[in-house]
Amino acid sequence: MGSNITAILSPPPAPRSTLETRPTDASTAPATVATPFPPDHACSLWRSRVGSALRTALALTMIGVATVYGPATLRSYVMFPAFSYVVAMLIVGEATLGDSLHGTASAFYGTLLGVLPAMLTLLLLPAQGFSIAGTTLTVSLSAFVVALPESTSLITKRIALGQIVIIYVTTFGHNAHSGHAKAILHLAQVAASTALGVVASVIALLFPYPRLASCEISKKSKLYREMVTVRLSLLVNAFFVDNKSCTVSLISQVRCLTSASTKVLQNINLKQAALKWERPPLSFSSTPPVEPSERLQEIETPLKGMEMAISSVTAVHFSDHQFKRDMISLRNLINLRLIQDSYMDPCEIVDKTTLPPLPTLPHDPKDLPSFFFLFCMFLLHNRSLAPLFVEAGQESKIMPTTDQTENSCKEEPGTKRIKIPWYTSLRRERLVVALKCSLSLGLAVLFGLVYSKENGFWSGLTVAITMTPWREATFRLANVRAQGTAIGSVYGVLGSLISQNLMELRFLVLLPWITFASFLQRSRMYGPAGGIAAMFSALVILGRRNYGSPTAFAIARLTETFIGFSCSAFVELLLQPVRASTLAREQLSQSLKMLNECVESLVPCIGSMAPKEKEKKLRVKVTALRKYVQEAEAEPNFWFLPFPVACYKKLCASMTKMVDLLHFLAKSTVLLTEYSHGLADVCDDIPDSIVGEHLVHLKKLICSSAKCFAEALLVKSFARLEKEWKRKHIPDVETGKVEGPYVDGVMGADGEDCQKVIASFLQQANELMDRLDMSIDESLKGQLVLCLATVGFCMEGLMKETRELEMQILELVQRDNPGAHINLYAIRCKVKEIST
Repeated sequence: MGSNITAILSPPPAPRSTLETRPTDASTAPATVATPFPPDHACSLWRSRVGSALRTALALTMIGVATVYGPATLRSYVMFPAFSYVVAMLIVGEATLGDSLHGTASAFYGTLLGVLPAMLTLLLLPAQGFSIAGTTLTVSLSAFVVALPESTSLITKRIALGQIVIIYVTTFGHNAHSGHAKAILHLAQVAASTALGVVASVIALLFPYPRLASCEISKKSKLYREMVTVRLSLLVNAFFVDNKSCTVSLISQVRCLTSASTKVLQNINLKQAALKWERPPLSFSSTPPVEPSERLQEIETPLKGMEMAISSVTAVHFSDHQFKRDMISLRNLINLRLIQDSYMDPCEIVDKTTLPPLPTLPHDPKDLPSFFFLFCMFLLHNRSLAPLFVEAGQESKIMPTTDQTENSCKEEPGTKRIKIPWYTSLRRERLVVALKCSLSLGLAVLFGLVYSKENGFWSGLTVAITMTPWREATFRLANVRAQGTAIGSVYGVLGSLISQNLMELRFLVLLPWITFASFLQRSRMYGPAGGIAAMFSALVILGRRNYGSPTAFAIARLTETFIGFSCSAFVELLLQPVRASTLAREQLSQSLKMLNECVESLVPCIGSMAPKEKEKKLRVKVTALRKYVQEAEAEPNFWFLPFPVACYKKLCASMTKMVDLLHFLAKSTVLLTEYSHGLADVCDDIPDSIVGEHLVHLKKLICSSAKCFAEALLVKSFARLEKEWKRKHIPDVETGKVEGPYVDGVMGADGEDCQKVIASFLQQANELMDRLDMSIDESLKGQLVLCLATVGFCMEGLMKETRELEMQILELVQRDNPGAHINLYAIRCKVKEIST
């Protein structure tokens, strides 16, 4: 196989850093393959962050120069340079040209939301102006209207809310306006300050050359592909190596690269939204284009499966030296195609090469990881397993169309679309978000004006530019923002003492701090919230003039900032008093229920892609669970028990692995269904005769466990449950005779049921392959062997992870009830009996 593929691929060779020399001796095949050098990811990351920091410094410097040295006409309109700094920081950061264009449109829309309604209000302003109560009420109502729509972007809302605070609070500070002309001028000054920040941001992102999202995605995609080649080489080396310590070392390297690859994929996903602003779609095709992250995810999923297989391999099942050489040649072929960033026609390769015959289906479950590794590697080769084995003449006979596959379970209940009336969009969540923003901003303005009429708008502006429509770790963010404000203010005061009134020297002092704060935004300790607060606090001291003593201003602004953070935290606790730890527990219960639905959807729709939607929903649930766990880890304990972080992280890892296993299980059953279409005259339907029977058993084991775990997590008081149960006095549960065969666990005390299911499946699968041995060719036999082995591996993995879930959930429930003997299945029976 190696020589044939070498003859086909005569184009230019790949770099030595990612493509190794093929071995010539089968006995030394895995040993002579050198470990590739990892790509220079750190240097690329450093260049990206330095470029972002310099562009941010350029935008902020342009604002400072314009407001200090600009023409008198410009300075007469830009009366709020601090807000210009805010707008620039909201837009620049890690932005591309597309992001800046989106930010420009958002700023324009935010100005319409903030300035136009305020114009009507100021024109109707009484001669004596607003009182503190009137100002607070006006700001609260305006904030509610701005925050209520769900479709409005976050930048738009923050800019509009910031303008509302400046317009009304500064109006109160300067008493009533003398005529309509001055009211219009005041609004024009706010709009001009916003426009200056927008213009500076766009110019900074165009200098010295435009930072295009398409170029960034191309660079990141190339970097990701280089990482994939390194990971694949390490995984294949680990697959054939005999030394256990070397295997552990290689797996450790793979996991480091996997973590870096995940971050690169996240960056690509963030940049995709800017593409439509740089290159508006001109085609009128009804089919949406495939996103770059989706294409790369098709590469990532098989790699995760290979890593999962390597972690489970106890002994290499394939000892044939020719097979090792062919596998290394296949690896080099995949690497070459990834580096060239183009995929060759699979049929061309299949016509000229054939894979070596695979061994027979294993009888021992310990050999299943090796076959699963090959399944994932061949999936990676062509994004689909079928073209690797199917010859051109057989492809049309075995492969059904995509429409046939998707329609095989089209009538699944719950998939019919229902039109939702427009008024249902005003959900309770949106009202809570709008009310939270309104109360936070109103209270901040109220107490800020009470403390200081001169600097009262800083408390409201702090709330406006940090408002988010989703739930956040309130105390942690307030902490890092307070720290960032403090260190930025101290730096600003020290810088003002050094530079005195020389603005040129002040700008020079500001440049290194802006760069440092830009890097601070990417740190784990401060993050974007703390970094932006540190940058802004120094800017408002060093980047302006004629505001009084820097020390007195810094103290006053620190106080106003504390008022704003306190009001936000108070309203957050008032409207959403549920702790993140409680939400994590509820989300875990919801994830288990979705797991139950996902497993149930496999059985009636074997061989179809109908469970894919359930899988996506389960993945979303697990992602939300991970978010709540991170928030609960950062929130203070107060008088509550410490949050069991380690336990929840293990649960998240198990749930994530189960989602991946369900994906591979659904993929293998789909392929088995496709192959069985060409074997109708030889045997019965394979998925229904063998796979379906065992999937029904798998469904019974996992679904009953998931339901049990979900109900056990929702029990708030075990003592109350026990008391209620004793009052009804149910004898079967009291004596320990719980309905069903699984009293000590759905999988049995030591996983005996798991072993029986897998052993039974392998036995029937081997009997089928023995019957088909003389009726099919080796290529189709290889397909069936890999798919059946994958089904067995996924079933075994799912049941193992279910036992792991049981252990961790038992620990959670036991932790809440330290003095009680906990039996999860008895709890479910008691809840069931009490509810009937």
